[in-house]
Amino acid sequence: MSRRSLLAATAFIGLCAAAPAVADDIPVGHIADLTGPTASIGVPYADGVADTLNWVNENGGVDGDSIAFETYDYAYKAPQAVSEYQRLVANEHVVAIAGWGTADTEALIEFIGKDQIPYFSGSYSGALTDPTGKAPKATKATPFNFFYGPSYSDACRALAQWAAEDWKKKGGQGTPKWVHMGDNHPYPNSPKVACNEYAKELGFEVLDPIQYTMAPGDFTPQCLTLKEKGANYAYIANIAGSTPSLLNACATAGTKVQFVANVWGYDENIMKAAGANADGVVVAVRTGAIWTDKGAGMDRVREISKISDSGGQAYRPLSYIAGVCATSYMVEAIKAAKAKGAVGGVAIRDAMYDKKDWVPAGLEGVCLPSTWTATDHRGLMTVPIYQGHVKGATQGKEVSALMADGTMALEKVGEITLPRRPEWLGY
Repeated sequence: MSRRSLLAATAFIGLCAAAPAVADDIPVGHIADLTGPTASIGVPYADGVADTLNWVNENGGVDGDSIAFETYDYAYKAPQAVSEYQRLVANEHVVAIAGWGTADTEALIEFIGKDQIPYFSGSYSGALTDPTGKAPKATKATPFNFFYGPSYSDACRALAQWAAEDWKKKGGQGTPKWVHMGDNHPYPNSPKVACNEYAKELGFEVLDPIQYTMAPGDFTPQCLTLKEKGANYAYIANIAGSTPSLLNACATAGTKVQFVANVWGYDENIMKAAGANADGVVVAVRTGAIWTDKGAGMDRVREISKISDSGGQAYRPLSYIAGVCATSYMVEAIKAAKAKGAVGGVAIRDAMYDKKDWVPAGLEGVCLPSTWTATDHRGLMTVPIYQGHVKGATQGKEVSALMADGTMALEKVGEITLPRRPEWLGY
């Protein structure tokens, strides 16, 4: 297996050219969407995963052993992810996998549990959070599923709580209206029921969901529906790729609503693409820092970034940093397992439980303190909340320049730590 995956945003990456693994390699899988419908966020996240693994190898590996991995582009097609998973387990004997989407991760739950392969997904579905499967609304036990960040359900709950506070702060009169917007797909549907329940608990009138595709399109009808229904807060459940179309259509339609976006629904690249129409969107963030921040943890992230950007010129969006954190937790668990003996799935899983409120070494202030236990895989209940600001034209400039000159900015407007309510586990 190749030790260096050749990720590039503009190139099709299928199965990377493989080199034979040596005896002391630690085999790990990496399944990513680089060319499919979620590539706008899938590529930077996958870059974060690959850069982190390669940085670890260039800095001593896992106590001298290299992590051998290859990046497989499944183009967001769940059957292909399942096939690649089976190949990785049967042929490459991987001890852990960095995965991606909700549909494929949920399709793999039973395989992952049977094979005892820790699976660190880019999906934060609430259905992945109950390792025992005993919670009232859990559908399956997920003892080997992990992710870094708040679940989709919890991030949405935090946004609803922020919105309730925002309504009061602005002197809103009457009952505010909340609406879920997204495609009919496992990923945008994941937090719908849980979040709408909490929005009602917070005093919102919850409107009927509004469906729109994850692919860009003309969303004028959806924007007119928002306007007609008088929605005050609209939750963007789709990926970032379709967000500019939605924001542009609603601006043209004269729809006045506060958009709040899931962790994959809005970032610096969307701010550039939608320009002034992206101003004011609020987004849930998984990390304690963004690319423009400074500090020892971000110094480490920038070191990692230079693996694929030796000149240090690339601007890394929110999803890249999330990929670094997720992979760093996986690596730390592998290191802890190796320190106790042979590296295997059960040992890696158990290492995830060994510490409370822990952060991977060197990433303090970036990866938020997280806790996983044998009965609760909700690693993070704290949700930083940011608001995007766009003050001028964004075309013709790089994101790095736009952030540097103040044309664009991400401002932290809140941080909500949710209670670890037992009835919220598993969905």
